[in-house]
Amino acid sequence: MTTSQKLYVCGVKRPIGFLGALVALVLLSPVFVAAVILLCFANKGAGVFFVQPRPGKNERIFKALKFKTMTDERDAEGNLLPDAERLTKVGKFIRSTSIDELPQLINILKGDMAFIGPRPLLVQYLPLYNKEQHRRHEVTPGMSGWAQVHGRNNISWAKKFEYDVYYVDHIGFVMDVKVFFITIKKVLFRDDINRDGHATMEVFNGHN
Repeated sequence: MTTSQKLYVCGVKRPIGFLGALVALVLLSPVFVAAVILLCFANKGAGVFFVQPRPGKNERIFKALKFKTMTDERDAEGNLLPDAERLTKVGKFIRSTSIDELPQLINILKGDMAFIGPRPLLVQYLPLYNKEQHRRHEVTPGMSGWAQVHGRNNISWAKKFEYDVYYVDHIGFVMDVKVFFITIKKVLFRDDINRDGHATMEVFNGHN
């Protein structure tokens, strides 16, 4: 990262992110509360928040927050039902409108995340990355990123990581503004939510 990029991240990106998250939480509080109430009923006692450890900048582990959009229903043998069967109608709507991401505004306030950056993925993926893919952790992860506005869940993992590293190499004000406005457009039109036939993104195994 160049000196100018470091100055941008510390002197512009982080302060704007903190203030933006604070304002967004206040303005969107009615949506936040409504989602909590709806999920209390839809999730059948499974809770409304999904908390999971994720690797952040420099692969430091933090607890990422999201609204929980699936129940904990299990089969007769005690195994969780497939994701598609546990995804409720309320959960599907909340996910398709990206409302499930709102709790991550708290992660932004804490400094674990930013509005724009590579999406924080599962900790279990860390040993599977090659050297180039590990570079996605050189910057703070974000709610949306260069990969998200270029296909989100409808592109391969390899292509997604290429976009993530491209963002790391080109991080700056213009890049972040571009990603921000494309993200707004995609949220409004609900583009690229999931791959066809999948309720969630397929698991990364180090090859796909």
